[in-house]
Amino acid sequence: MKIRLLTTALLGLMSLSVFAQKGELKNADEEYQKFAGIEGANIKLAMPSLMNAKTSIDKASTNEKTANLPQTVALKAAIYASLALQDSTGTQATEIATALDAVKKAKELDTKNEYSKYIEHAKGELAQLQLNKGVKAYQAKDYHSAYMAFDAARQILPDDTTIVLYTGVSAYNAKDYPNALKNYNHLVEIPNYKGAGKIYQDLPTVYLMNKDTAGAVKAASEAVAKFPNDPTLRKEEIEVSLQAGQQSDLISKIDAAIKNDPNNKTLYYYAGLTYSQIAEAQDANLKKLLKTTVKAKPNANPMTDPKVQQLEQSMDDNYGKAAEYYKKAVAIDPSYFEATLNLGYVSEAPAIYTYNAAQQIPVNMTKAYNDAMSKSANQFAVAKPYVLKAVDLNPKSVDALTNLKSYYLGVKDADNANATQKKIDALK
Repeated sequence: MKIRLLTTALLGLMSLSVFAQKGELKNADEEYQKFAGIEGANIKLAMPSLMNAKTSIDKASTNEKTANLPQTVALKAAIYASLALQDSTGTQATEIATALDAVKKAKELDTKNEYSKYIEHAKGELAQLQLNKGVKAYQAKDYHSAYMAFDAARQILPDDTTIVLYTGVSAYNAKDYPNALKNYNHLVEIPNYKGAGKIYQDLPTVYLMNKDTAGAVKAASEAVAKFPNDPTLRKEEIEVSLQAGQQSDLISKIDAAIKNDPNNKTLYYYAGLTYSQIAEAQDANLKKLLKTTVKAKPNANPMTDPKVQQLEQSMDDNYGKAAEYYKKAVAIDPSYFEATLNLGYVSEAPAIYTYNAAQQIPVNMTKAYNDAMSKSANQFAVAKPYVLKAVDLNPKSVDALTNLKSYYLGVKDADNANATQKKIDALK
């Protein structure tokens, strides 16, 4: 009988001990709920509850009966994450480490997801802590430190698109292009991410900065495949492909698309844009070549140089091909402003080149000069209806008015050129 009474007494003491520790767990929960309820309104008033929660959870965490309960570990993660975010004790690094360890352990123990709200809250607090650090560093233009902080937040919340974006942008500004690419590519792979189009606008540039032209072309093509009606992405694909020397592949791709969809005005527009980009690059090279030729043979007509003539012919051909595609786009939709605008531009560009090249002809070569100016006038005449049509379609377009001003300057109509400039100034 004495043994039985002794056993009963011991069991009673053990039950009281467990009850006391569970009481600490309950108190930690209640105090943390108080803190969470008022921290947004008055953090000073909320802090005592957070400190009380810490005291209770520390006790519950050291008792073998409650230390490994899912509730204990999950609650500890949340409490220590909030402590780290407030950094009220000067031991932030320890609090972060404790919270991260508790998050990891809680995920393992909470198999029924009964306390997932604590785990997710802890992760949110820890991520916010790193976000705050990252923003501060970014504003100070310490992009490497910003990247490190944002990346720490990303590891906590790997699918938070805002965090991944900040991580990628910071890496790019820190010239850490591999990590920028890692995060940008992760973003575009996230289903239904609304910012994917904007990321695709930047992605080829990051590849190019990382000296990966093939990656840039692949990303640009992938962007167009996902967003076929985005003109910015299509233009980017054209520019990147031309930079990579893949204009033939690009033209073949667009021509194949036209064959499958012959009434798609946009495809004709992109084909025209491709040829105009090629011609523009040749135009820039011609200007350099003309200067070199004039310096080498100051008393000769630079326009008769074989290299100049060959490049000029190729440029004219490409501007002509661009014009033909733009005409097809306009034939489908006569009110297609962008195609009409570019049609005027590519028709006018050869005239501007010829006009400027004529100024390089020595003054004693009057016939050669007059022939060049006559050729320029004829080219301007071809461009005139398209330039005027673009202004009709959009009288407030600075680009359209600028093309019109160039026309008037080319035909030496100073009054209309000045009047057009006033319209441009008014719009600006």
